[in-house]
Amino acid sequence: MNDAGVILGRIGDSARAALDTFEVFEELESTNTYLLRQARPADGRFRAVLAKYQTAGRGRGDKVWHSPPGSGLCLSLAYSFAKVPRSLPTLTLAIGVAVAAALERLGASGLALKWPNDLVARDGKLGGILTEIHSNAENARTVVVGIGLNVDLPNSMRYASPASWSNRISDLAASMDQLPTRAELAAAVIGSIIDAARRFERDGFGAFREAWQEYDWLKGKRVSVRQVQHRISGMAVGIDEDGALLVKTEAGTERVISGSIEVPAYGVACA
Repeated sequence: MNDAGVILGRIGDSARAALDTFEVFEELESTNTYLLRQARPADGRFRAVLAKYQTAGRGRGDKVWHSPPGSGLCLSLAYSFAKVPRSLPTLTLAIGVAVAAALERLGASGLALKWPNDLVARDGKLGGILTEIHSNAENARTVVVGIGLNVDLPNSMRYASPASWSNRISDLAASMDQLPTRAELAAAVIGSIIDAARRFERDGFGAFREAWQEYDWLKGKRVSVRQVQHRISGMAVGIDEDGALLVKTEAGTERVISGSIEVPAYGVACA
């Protein structure tokens, strides 16, 4: 059986039945870019792709996602909603909850989420989520969700002295007693994303907010939010019902819906 067949065999029946296509490549430019160039799936359906290595992986804000060959998991799913969901940007937060929970079921510990799109383990960046609108999607109903996870990094990367939080790296190997196989990991993440997208479509972000707050890595930390013409400094105090980051400042509590987050205690600038 090929790699795709092995992974599909480990995905639950309901999630597997929702997949129109699932492809596995040795190498791709970017799994998100690949799906953005494909035809959109029909409403209520998914397409998925996994690459063992990305030559031009992307993160939020067109940042580069580096992952040495064989050291990480890079996959993307495209999903077409029947109608545009309310507060579609909060899908990224919902996916974060789903992926973190899936990793915990596999045995990972010490996981957290950094608003809006980072997975954290042991105060280091474990992975990232990139959600994009399919350019050919009618009324922006099709999204492509990309996941990049550090699984087992070379020691030269894991123990390097970080210059900033975005260079403070963690991996699953440091958070688990025994790593799952690549097929087990991919199947768990794919299944969790499919389930989360369906639940988000049905119930909205409200179904995920409480869990997200339990994973909230920024809560209680001093932060500085750098925006185009404005900077907000204060204490991160959670998120609101619409997924906005709440920052308590001397002038009151401000809602943040975009910006680059700096955590001075970590000497970091991270987005």
